[in-house]
Amino acid sequence: MKLAFLNPSGNTGGAERVLLDLLWSLRRRAPEVETHLILGESGPLERAAADLGAKVRVLPFAANVSGVGDSALRTPGSKRSRLKFLANGVSTLPATLRYVRQLRRELDRIRPDLVHSNGMKMHLLAGPATWNRHPLVWHVHDFPSLRPMAGRLLRRLSRFPTAAIAISRAVEADLRRSCPKLRRVTTILNAIDVERFCPGPGDPGLLDRLAGLPDRKPAPVRVGLIATYARWKGQDLFIRAASRLMASSFTVPVRFYLIGGPIYRTAGSQFSTEELRTMAANAGLEGHLGMIPFQADPLPIYRALDVVVHASTLPEPFGLTIAEAMSCGRCVAVANAGGAAESIRSGVDGIATVPGSVDSLTEVLTQLVRSPSKRDAVARAARETALRAFDRNRLAGEFLQLARSICPKSVN
Repeated sequence: MKLAFLNPSGNTGGAERVLLDLLWSLRRRAPEVETHLILGESGPLERAAADLGAKVRVLPFAANVSGVGDSALRTPGSKRSRLKFLANGVSTLPATLRYVRQLRRELDRIRPDLVHSNGMKMHLLAGPATWNRHPLVWHVHDFPSLRPMAGRLLRRLSRFPTAAIAISRAVEADLRRSCPKLRRVTTILNAIDVERFCPGPGDPGLLDRLAGLPDRKPAPVRVGLIATYARWKGQDLFIRAASRLMASSFTVPVRFYLIGGPIYRTAGSQFSTEELRTMAANAGLEGHLGMIPFQADPLPIYRALDVVVHASTLPEPFGLTIAEAMSCGRCVAVANAGGAAESIRSGVDGIATVPGSVDSLTEVLTQLVRSPSKRDAVARAARETALRAFDRNRLAGEFLQLARSICPKSVN
């Protein structure tokens, strides 16, 4: 069987890490499968996929296509911003059509049994590029209903794919509602390397060194949010909760960390580093909150934290960071909506918070910072859940079962 994977970004955000885990699982469980990857831009994903045996080709987007996206419209905005988005979309139409033709030619050269698109831009481009040529599977990492413009386009193009993969039951339900013409939707839960993301000795001082903070004695409880700087990931909520906690009559030493960065190109969809620094300073958190840039290897970060916070203000499609932190035996506080709510049993292997609520997040963090025994009990249960639910070894079997049902005549 020959598979062609399409991904818009060359960076390694959550959707790209899922793709790499799928490639790893295919290489281990089905080495006879030939894998190709077409990227819309160069980046670290190019080398990582090649190391897993994929034949990688960068088919670069035009600059004006690369920056178009509707993520910035998830939060309430002005009519002017929507008109600007539409104007940008119209202006990039010629370049988009050229890209579809280039993509079609490249796929015709590869002649895959199945095309797998990863990421909203590639879903929209892959349909016209594969129509009447190659079976197409969308791997959907998002809620279409929360994408104001792209969701509508996805609905219109939903006749193109043979099937779609949803990364959680919540995404599957939203996809079926948003794109009722889809012929088939299958849930394949995200998975991780549970052997690598495992409990182990941490270096708490690493966080302070990376953030440029002075050492503190006695050692504080360390609380961190690990995410891209997409505005809906809740960094602003985290800052406000940290400020409230520090302003209370609180005697336990504690430090907070924001770990991540603006890794995508879509204009207006992300906080800038300076924007978050200014927020933290205005909230009175100088010396109490550290900013750590995006880490290609988050394992040492997880192990150095006592509490990992997920604070997304919109429903999370899955929450890969939640799974990784749980697998490392960390105590997680999780905004209880969407696919993230499927990851934990609140009070057992994680603690649920009300999405978007500063009061709820502050209350949970106060409880966890004050109670090391509670943190330890939740962390132990989290590791057990991760071993049972998140092992990436299962990905190849689940994906190939779908692929072979679509392409029964392909070579196994």
